[in-house]
Amino acid sequence: MPAQQHGVQIVNEDEKVVNSSQFRTRIMDVEISDQDKQLWQAYMTASVKVMEKLDHELQERSHLSLTDYQILATLMSSTDRRVRMSDLAEEVLVSRSRLTYRVDRLEKIGYLTREECSDDRRGLWAILSDLGRKAFLKAQPGHEQDLSTWFFEALDTDGKLAISRVSNRIDEKLQGNA
Repeated sequence: MPAQQHGVQIVNEDEKVVNSSQFRTRIMDVEISDQDKQLWQAYMTASVKVMEKLDHELQERSHLSLTDYQILATLMSSTDRRVRMSDLAEEVLVSRSRLTYRVDRLEKIGYLTREECSDDRRGLWAILSDLGRKAFLKAQPGHEQDLSTWFFEALDTDGKLAISRVSNRIDEKLQGNA
């Protein structure tokens, strides 16, 4: 019988099996180099700082969070200015509960409304209002300037291509494991 260490079953020196009430998965011993750890830390630090900066600037200038802006942008880009709430959560990359919280706020200030889907009574549409469209259009130039300043100006053409290629590869890998 394989040995146990802290809830991890040791199959052999290179392979472990994690057992819990929620999942069972094999974990292979992987050694991450110091250089890769530094790369990961640099990526995480830069990503968090850029997102925080974009969020702060949007809130200062437009009283919108970055998530609010993404919601409005998604609604603006849809042909009839409406998106199902479930699709909106996927597009904006937030949980449904987080989306509901943000949509509640945007609805209270008149930037959008919600309406039952006629083909699915459990579903709801988020619908951009004229006031929401105006708020988005007012916030857009400053936000795009911030994107340029805090992200795009740091990249040359090769850097942009590399980030695009790597991001797409990671997304495809995650989609395959979903």
